[in-house]
Amino acid sequence: MDILEQTRALGRAIQEDARFKAFMAAKEANDQDEELQRLIGEFNLKRISINSEASKEKRDQEKLDRLNAELRACYDTVMQNEHMAAYNDAKQAMDELLNEINTIITVSANGGDPDTAQASSGCSGSCSGCSGCN
Repeated sequence: MDILEQTRALGRAIQEDARFKAFMAAKEANDQDEELQRLIGEFNLKRISINSEASKEKRDQEKLDRLNAELRACYDTVMQNEHMAAYNDAKQAMDELLNEINTIITVSANGGDPDTAQASSGCSGSCSGCSGCN
């Protein structure tokens, strides 16, 4: 089996992983939640209004402040939605899985041992001794 076929096998294995399945289910629940979709649309419209007002030569700071407050309130409401909370948790788990996979691949491509490669739990800001993102 060549490397590309092995990569396809990895792709299939990812899609069988419980984290992937949870992520896809959470994404579907978000897509089906009409109230959440309405709120996301409202959030996007408020963001457009803010950008429009902020780009004016003579912008109304009071209006801009009001729009920003409305945007923050809308964001809070979106983030409190049970489907959005479940989606964020599932996405974080999926991102962690992909980070681990990418670390193993990167370490291996740089000549390191794939059996001992581990994703770091966070970025310290110093790249020395880190094989994570480069």
